Amino acid sequence: MRGKRIRMGRIMDLASGKTVIIPMDHGVTSGPIKGLTKMEETIDAVVRGGANAIIVHKGLVEANHRTNGRDVGLIVHLSASTRMAPDPNSKTMVCTVEEAIKLGADGVSVHVNLGAEDERSMLKDLGEAAKVALEWGMPLLAMMYTRGPKVENEYDAKVVKHAARVGAELGADIVKVPYTGSPESFSEVVEGCPVPVVIAGGEKMETDRDLLEMVEGAMAAGGAGVSIGRNVFQHRDPTRIVQAIYRIVHQGWPVEECLSDLEVKR
Repeated sequence: MRGKRIRMGRIMDLASGKTVIIPMDHGVTSGPIKGLTKMEETIDAVVRGGANAIIVHKGLVEANHRTNGRDVGLIVHLSASTRMAPDPNSKTMVCTVEEAIKLGADGVSVHVNLGAEDERSMLKDLGEAAKVALEWGMPLLAMMYTRGPKVENEYDAKVVKHAARVGAELGADIVKVPYTGSPESFSEVVEGCPVPVVIAGGEKMETDRDLLEMVEGAMAAGGAGVSIGRNVFQHRDPTRIVQAIYRIVHQGWPVEECLSDLEVKR
């Protein structure tokens, strides 16, 4: 599995064993929202900030990671749905592992909504993607959420740790889940998952402090990094906020120092 180790080294920092991933696959779900209209500029900005990897759909790989003279890990997203669908929580496969390899990907990702009406199909798709990814030595990121009629609170540690474990059990190399609100509760998620766990950014946050404290809490709980989208690419300065996140994840900077640096360089 040398190929997988090499590719993982382009997604996870070899020194820290952690990662800062910026997903920009939202165009299929929501259209060309703020921050994703000029993809080349946005990707260049997050790369300058120190992102380890980006996530995009196959059609946007050309506007990708080799910008401003710096390379960055490329993860191609394999599943999708739109907000216009009768059930937006039902994801379908729109790309294959083999296509991603042809595009030069370092990894692939699949989104699963546990508790959705179509959970069965999404789990099948994740299992199949894991099988093919294993054959090719391709790292797999599973985006695991709990969204459905039986889910009362998708941030409850009880359901989040279940979701993380499902991703690992079905073959993911990295699992992405929502943050549960505190280092204490998120440590339960990390402890119950045998592969690296990264946090999602969630809805757009009101302040930089809220975002950075979430990142700090996840790292204190043993998290392996972040996969944060709109709170980065819709930020007033995507480069600076990625830089701040990078410092917390990889260098252990306290939130106050990161906030001071952001204020000085506004």
